[in-house]
Amino acid sequence: CQVVEGEKLFDIMVRYQAPYRSTLDEIRKITVVTPEGYRVPLEDLGRIELKEGASDLYRKNTQRFIPIRFEVRGSDLGGTVARAQRRIAREVLLPPGYSIQWTGEYESEQRAAKRLSLIVPLTVLAIFVVLYAVFSSAKWAAVVLTNLALAGIGGVLALFITGTYFSVSSGIGFLALFGVSVQTGVLLISYIHQMRLNGLPLREAILKGSQLRLRPIMMTGLVATFGLIPAALSHAIGSDSQRPMAIVIVFGLVSDLALGFFVLPVLYEWAARKDDHLRY
Repeated sequence: CQVVEGEKLFDIMVRYQAPYRSTLDEIRKITVVTPEGYRVPLEDLGRIELKEGASDLYRKNTQRFIPIRFEVRGSDLGGTVARAQRRIAREVLLPPGYSIQWTGEYESEQRAAKRLSLIVPLTVLAIFVVLYAVFSSAKWAAVVLTNLALAGIGGVLALFITGTYFSVSSGIGFLALFGVSVQTGVLLISYIHQMRLNGLPLREAILKGSQLRLRPIMMTGLVATFGLIPAALSHAIGSDSQRPMAIVIVFGLVSDLALGFFVLPVLYEWAARKDDHLRY
């Protein structure tokens, strides 16, 4: 039964008074008026019995819904829900008027993933703009950005080796890793620029700059690495939200330190020209 009030539609549930519905016998004696005007007991129209069922009726946006809750173990939430959606679409035929909505943590994860897919490109673009402002050169900004790829290799391999699924937490870990990686590249290239401005030949400036910047860059990376190792190895309650982020940062920094001092100097020498406008 429904009632219309203006443009709004409200569901109405009609109930008998409590004295006439407190027992099964009283419910059976409830009379129903036939089209001919006769009163017929309800027990003559059907079988009335007591059965177990839902104790609460849930409503959202004036519609009834049945909540079904499940937890995911040994798999990622997004992949599990995707497989469940395909199987339900293939094997379950919903009655008219019924629909399925996947909400809860999955819905929150989907919203966060959409935001992250926008934030990551904007972050990389913002980093490039800042690097261009620092060096006044798109070439050197691009060389520094290669450090992001080197660090990303370590982060991706870490997720694969540890069997950790990509999530919003690991995505935030990649963003934090990008910041440290850019700092490492800026320190190295700025010092090489300084050596060249002091009159050193290109090859000698690269070697000396890499040697002198090795210690401070390693200290910066190792402090963050050692600080996050406990979180990366934790399996206690609540660690699922912090462990993916810590794994990405720890292994990404190790990869960045291990590869950065081999790849960045080579890229610098390949990109350097005698008429470069150097700024540090």
